[in-house]
Amino acid sequence: MVSGAPTYCEREMDVVLEMMSDEKPSSLRKRQLDASGAKPARAADEVDIASCGAIAYSSEDPAHPVEHLLDGRFGPGATRWISARPDMIEQIVIEFDEPQTISRLLYEVEEAVRERTQEVRVEVSEDGGRTYRQILVQEYTFSPRGATYQREDQRLNLGQVSHLRLTIVPNKNGSGTATLTSLRLFA
Repeated sequence: MVSGAPTYCEREMDVVLEMMSDEKPSSLRKRQLDASGAKPARAADEVDIASCGAIAYSSEDPAHPVEHLLDGRFGPGATRWISARPDMIEQIVIEFDEPQTISRLLYEVEEAVRERTQEVRVEVSEDGGRTYRQILVQEYTFSPRGATYQREDQRLNLGQVSHLRLTIVPNKNGSGTATLTSLRLFA
């Protein structure tokens, strides 16, 4: 092989590129999907949590960070936040830069491996996080042979919310690790 001479693959690629340059560009509007599929567009009234506040959390598995709650992936098998500590009560607090009006709360929970009951408590603060008022307590019972996914969609009438706190009890019945698949808020 002569140094500097094009390889067989390089020569073939040159031929392909030359053929392509003679073609008219496509007028088709297209975009490539990411590996896990298309992400739905954000609804007009959806609060962009990442840009209007900070998220405080008690724990996260590095492979399943809290960012997964807000990555736009929903449904069974989607990315998700998982605690790094099994059988520990965990908290996620959204600290808004400016008070928010919240008319709807939507979150998802998935557990396909263990049989267990997980409780999610949702509380809001209107005074900068000094006091909280509970707005929802929900238990989800999971079974690998039965229910593995739950979606909670609550209509609310909350004004001037400075903080939203989720407390996740992963082991109300059985052993497990706190997890949430997605979290969405609407004005």
